[in-house]
Amino acid sequence: MAERFYITTAIAYPNGRPHIGHAYEAIATDAIARFQRMRGRDVFFLTGTDEHGLKMAQTARDRGVETRALADEMSSYFRQMDDALAVSYDRFIRTTEADHHTASQAIWRAMEANGDLYLGRYEGWYSVRDEAFYDEAELVAGEAGEKLSPQGTAVEWTVEETWFFRLTRYQQPLLDFYAANPDFIRPESRRNEVLRFVEGGLSDLSVSRTSFDWGVKVAGAEGHVMYVWVDALTSYITGVGYPGEMPRWPADIHIIGKDITRFHAVYWPAFLMSAGLPLPRQVFAHGFLLHRGEKMSKSAGNVVDPMTLAERYGVDALRYFLLREVVFGQDGSYSDEAIVTRANADLSNSFGNLAQRVLSFVAKNLGRVPGEGRADPADAELLETVARACGDELPAAFETLALAQGCEAWMRGVFACNQYVDAQAPWALRKTDPERMEAVLRTLILAIRDLAIAIRPVIPGSADRLLDQLGATARTYADLPDRSWIDGAVLQPPSPIFPRLELPS
Repeated sequence: MAERFYITTAIAYPNGRPHIGHAYEAIATDAIARFQRMRGRDVFFLTGTDEHGLKMAQTARDRGVETRALADEMSSYFRQMDDALAVSYDRFIRTTEADHHTASQAIWRAMEANGDLYLGRYEGWYSVRDEAFYDEAELVAGEAGEKLSPQGTAVEWTVEETWFFRLTRYQQPLLDFYAANPDFIRPESRRNEVLRFVEGGLSDLSVSRTSFDWGVKVAGAEGHVMYVWVDALTSYITGVGYPGEMPRWPADIHIIGKDITRFHAVYWPAFLMSAGLPLPRQVFAHGFLLHRGEKMSKSAGNVVDPMTLAERYGVDALRYFLLREVVFGQDGSYSDEAIVTRANADLSNSFGNLAQRVLSFVAKNLGRVPGEGRADPADAELLETVARACGDELPAAFETLALAQGCEAWMRGVFACNQYVDAQAPWALRKTDPERMEAVLRTLILAIRDLAIAIRPVIPGSADRLLDQLGATARTYADLPDRSWIDGAVLQPPSPIFPRLELPS
């Protein structure tokens, strides 16, 4: 039986349309999920939308629509984005679904039965934008001297009756867990932030609201709805069967943005400890995606719809750029010029041109994959270089979520093929040494096939079209050593797969 692998994105908050940051997280998580499937694991990939909370209620009120109607509309945009960007989710969960309300109430009862919930009165600072509570010491001053959250969002003083979660009870258990599981929070910079926060002392957490009613109802507590983060985090277990059997839990990894690390690395494990449930194996917090080095905002006029970029440059070119250019776990920057430059250099000029030249030459002059011909040590050397890049270096990098480094390793294989073509010159060999030409072309076709398989998690559509043109049906890393497919394969004139991109005029 295949080893199970459960991966999630953060559950996106749909009070507005998806932006490039949502697309980046979805694409990166999808590449990891696809990679694990190609490694032979039984993958379950969950994404979706977190649709409750005061922010949704206020946005709906400002737009003059029912909150449910806003949730339906906005959630559909996130699903459409995922589908358009080839995000291969197994479940798109919505926190407004009935099974999720059941799961949220079940985990509430479990925490209550453990003595971790009590009724009290909350007085403190709350950010509607972050849906988060902050201590006075965490606040920063704005330009006009106003109090802001650590994220720079507005806060308001809130006073209301609330249920509290005894987070203070879990300070030491959390620290013990972090010590026993040093890779639970990655990258290291985020782990250090969480350790400092927890070591500094925890306060009990307000986990219900009475000032609005758009959320999961607290059973037996009239007028209370759950704090949005309680039910948002619970979606990760709803999606795999809670409160019933959960053979896929715990999650192997939650992929999240660095601004919500505290919720996933402090509150979520504490809730699970209280409910007597296993903790996820890892939380990985990626960085922000900046536009020309600047944070995106509507006021700055630099917010870009990811669908516009995908339509302009192609889904796979966008996917490749984001995963090759941005070191996963760090902030990264994008621009039209950067996307065009990277996609043209790597995909069009290097890999695409290699495949197009070789396949066109074979189709025109032979019409089939050539025989073994007359071998040379350079052939085996190239195939060893490509096998190392595709079968060792890229998988090793992707296994540790070093996605950019994996793409870089793949490019070393592409560069080796281009150097081999220049050195062997099969176009000249056609007249001087046809037998040697056949060996060179056969070697190149084997190498191109391996490169196409290796990069499938990043550019799935393009890689599969190239594999189809090669007549290669294999699609997994376990298939890389297999060479039997090549004999007798008929090659038709290929269609270009990586057209050169141009900047919009």
